[in-house]
Amino acid sequence: MGQQMTVTFLGAAGTVTGSKHLVTIGPRRVLVDAGLFQGAKQWREQNWAKFPVAPGSISDLVLTHAHLDHCGYIPALVKHGFTGTIWCTPDTIELAEIVMMDSAHLQEQDAKDAAAGGWSKHNPPLALYTQEDVQQTMRLFRPVGFDVDTDLREGLVLRFTRAGHILGSACANLTHEGRTVLFSGDLGRHDHPVLKPRGIPQGADHVLMESTYGDREHPEPDGLPHELFAETIRKTVGRGGSVLVPAFAVDRTEAVLKEITQMRKAGRIPEVPVFVNSPMALAALKVYQGSEELRDDMRPEDFADLPNLREVTSVEESKALNNPKFPCIIISSSGMATGGRVVHHLEKMLPDPKHSVVLTGYQGVGTRGRSLLEGAKQLKMHGRYVPVRATIVQDSEFSVHADCSDLLDWLRDLPRKPRTVFLVHGEQDSAEALREKIITEFGITCVVPRFGEVVSIEATEGADEPRPSAPEQVGSPVQLPSRPSPLPMPPTRGLTMLQLANRLARALDAGDAEQLAQVVSGPITRGGQVQDPAEWMARAHGFELVDLVDAGPRAVARGTVQGRDVVLFLTSTGETLSAVEEVGG
Repeated sequence: MGQQMTVTFLGAAGTVTGSKHLVTIGPRRVLVDAGLFQGAKQWREQNWAKFPVAPGSISDLVLTHAHLDHCGYIPALVKHGFTGTIWCTPDTIELAEIVMMDSAHLQEQDAKDAAAGGWSKHNPPLALYTQEDVQQTMRLFRPVGFDVDTDLREGLVLRFTRAGHILGSACANLTHEGRTVLFSGDLGRHDHPVLKPRGIPQGADHVLMESTYGDREHPEPDGLPHELFAETIRKTVGRGGSVLVPAFAVDRTEAVLKEITQMRKAGRIPEVPVFVNSPMALAALKVYQGSEELRDDMRPEDFADLPNLREVTSVEESKALNNPKFPCIIISSSGMATGGRVVHHLEKMLPDPKHSVVLTGYQGVGTRGRSLLEGAKQLKMHGRYVPVRATIVQDSEFSVHADCSDLLDWLRDLPRKPRTVFLVHGEQDSAEALREKIITEFGITCVVPRFGEVVSIEATEGADEPRPSAPEQVGSPVQLPSRPSPLPMPPTRGLTMLQLANRLARALDAGDAEQLAQVVSGPITRGGQVQDPAEWMARAHGFELVDLVDAGPRAVARGTVQGRDVVLFLTSTGETLSAVEEVGG
């Protein structure tokens, strides 16, 4: 066990956003999650700060789930040189693309609006990344299932376990030479309204655990579920107003639609138009409806069995809803009102006392949602202040974050007791409260790490150590060398097969002959016949890598070219591909 293993807390330390945990094993760097900071300005500015390590030096990125505060910074890493592999579940790949594309679109639009409105101190205002950066990012994703061991090379093994937070969400266990560290990601409650329940991960010596609701319990409904929401709808519609529901596009919009559907069928709310005004939410809804991760008692139509449900796709339709002329329910992202179409709705609807805003989940410090929850009388949007006269309520029953009891139960269910628990993804008060409970109940060393802090990951003490029976068996006689021994030369690290396969795919996708020549140093054959590289590249132009079975110096790459399946046998020298053989689909 010659190489030191550490974890550096580059996000979600002292805050609930910006999840980033850097694992180093000797010279190797692996990042677990890469989310955007949101909320308070001191954290948002970190999105623009120089990343602490060169993005190109990171070999792999493990993504626990597709929420923006876990995946939203990945395109920025790619923009600045990251070309490694991104490992996550199949549903997370689909949702992450939707979330990151929406984020890029909003940033591009915000930059244009700021330039036109003159409210940015930057000249010109820029987006953190673009939709083109997201397209480049998607080429790096590789799917991994639940409860299977995935070899990340050089003795590092990854295992995902269902987290039950949003579709595809996972806990991630990393193992290397007897050292184990478990990343909880965001954990769901025992009874998610839509998804299958969370699983129980393998045990680990060191656990990074979320603490969003570490100091509180979710309220149990007193009577009918979501009655505050239903009552707000009834009262608002009765006075001729509309209800605005800021909701996260991924998971929360689906859960809100499910509850509105059930309340309408039960006659608890009047029949009014329901508008889903979020392109991202509409795309995510289709992913949910087609997933196998839904609860056994869920059907796709449970999300949208409303006669007056309307999808708002165009900007013109969205603008028309800013001043609704008839009672309706508008569901729009983002859930904390940090950006997106919901901000335009708030700007127009907050000054009117006949309207209501229903907050449906956690509201981070520094967000507009948190300000509304704390009774703000005015909000700043698009460079000007808007008075708050609408009714503001919060339906806490929608939260799918584990509360304090859920978190303690998850820790209690682990097959073995950790040596150390690090509490992340929580504000300071909630993390400290949970820390005290863990120390009291489990007697475990529990730490709330600081932003930028580095900790060592060690194997269980004495796990594989010899046990001498007598003192003389310990150590050996000291012998002074006659001259210093030469230091061993460090081993060279070539390119992995996955890196070479990705470079080949990029060369073919770009149709770049020079780039292809840099990747492939040997013959290219098809059906046993040597191919002219230019002709073969023209035939394989647009190749997309789907899967790679790595067997050391040889691998089988499976991909598609314009809908046609293609299988390639690849042989590596460690620096280039010495042979590429196309064997068909």
